[in-house]
Amino acid sequence: MLPNLPRHKSITDAAARRFKVGKGQVDHYDSSFPGLHLRVSHTGRKAWGYHYRLGGKLKRTTFDLYPTMSVEAAHDAWRKARDAVRSGHSPGAKVASTDFIGVFEEWMQRDQAKNKSQRTVRSYLERCVLPRWQHRPISTIGRRDCLDVIDALADQGKITAARRLHALLHRLFKWAIGRDIIEINPLNGVDKPGEDIKRDRVLSDTELVKVWTAAEKIGFPYRTAVQLLILTGARRDEIGRLRWAEIIDGAISLDGARTKNSEPHVIPLSTAARALLDHIPRFGDFVFGRGRLTDWSRAKTKLDALAALAIPWRTHDLRRTCATGLQKLGTPLQVTEAILGHTAGSRAGVVGIYQRHGYADEKRAALEAWSAHVMALVQ
Repeated sequence: MLPNLPRHKSITDAAARRFKVGKGQVDHYDSSFPGLHLRVSHTGRKAWGYHYRLGGKLKRTTFDLYPTMSVEAAHDAWRKARDAVRSGHSPGAKVASTDFIGVFEEWMQRDQAKNKSQRTVRSYLERCVLPRWQHRPISTIGRRDCLDVIDALADQGKITAARRLHALLHRLFKWAIGRDIIEINPLNGVDKPGEDIKRDRVLSDTELVKVWTAAEKIGFPYRTAVQLLILTGARRDEIGRLRWAEIIDGAISLDGARTKNSEPHVIPLSTAARALLDHIPRFGDFVFGRGRLTDWSRAKTKLDALAALAIPWRTHDLRRTCATGLQKLGTPLQVTEAILGHTAGSRAGVVGIYQRHGYADEKRAALEAWSAHVMALVQ
């Protein structure tokens, strides 16, 4: 039983002011907020407190004096304290760094800070893992716990997402071992679910026309963004986050912070691509509005409905289609790789170190030829 239990009733400011001083001390409990009480001592001192059970033991914490802490503020303090107790912590206690959420935040700061996909990494773990593990000591998370969250994705048919989650958790646990936080990686010896899906989808000329025409119907900004992806072979975020300041001398000039391989990259703009940009009104620093385009999934759903391709496709397939089209037009492999910003392939190793030719003229001619081919198909 909780100590000093008089009648329970909702505590208002008027009631708190009326509580009289008596002998010893009396706890007045708020019936709407279990455990919250205003302790009135014989000296007239009134202090907010909270009785709770943790580990089977009855405990009490003090918030602040009344009226310094109002009734409303006491209710807010009660909610935070209640949530902490539900998570297995004493109210006001700092979350231990060995709780999963503490380790996760440190891992994001120390290991993922330079990862250009860190937003995606955080989204994956916040959605799939944190609701289950955030207040658990990381040392208590075992193989079965990991398989539960990974299999939950796989069972929904999201094999690629499940494999990615496996890789992220494996890296996090491995990092935690290196920081002497845990001793064993629970995913050691656990294979990724399913098989890695090799993406090799290339749109045919007919399909490309359907996507271009569908883009015309969905309107700005995704209409122009999709058409620029087709004409340039750029990555989705390279176009989606494009700034006017990055369009220099008839080309898109990206610094290392904007590219996947952290290398500066220049994408010449063909006549057709420049015409698309010329029709965009300027309202700020970004080409497509106040910031990056964030609703690609909705735009893709509209494209799918309008284009009605028989075989499923992804936005990234436009980049592969551009590369394949360049090859069909006779573009040398080295020039195609330079257009895509690839540093592997023919430019890997020693060749990449000593061969520094940027293929600027060759890239412009190749993309001009590709754009002419696309526009001929469309028109």
